[in-house]
Amino acid sequence: MKKAEFIQAVSQKAELSKKDTQKVVDAALEAVQEALVAGKNVSFIGFGTFSTAKRAARTARVPGTDRVVDVPATTAVKFKVGKRLKDAVAKS
Repeated sequence: MKKAEFIQAVSQKAELSKKDTQKVVDAALEAVQEALVAGKNVSFIGFGTFSTAKRAARTARVPGTDRVVDVPATTAVKFKVGKRLKDAVAKS
């Protein structure tokens, strides 16, 4: 499902215009992004939790060539699925 399809589905369920729904979805995604950038977790009970994890710098070997490359430190986004969502997907 692409963002436009998601907005259409939410618009129908919430009985809002697509324009208003797009504003809400954009604002919600922006709020999640801002919280993660600030190092905070975003938790939706039953759905899941977005969090960040620091990954240390390391060296890696390229398969097939055995060339060694340096991989810089980074911060990655993690998502832990909630029980209700996990159960709903497992039933389908």
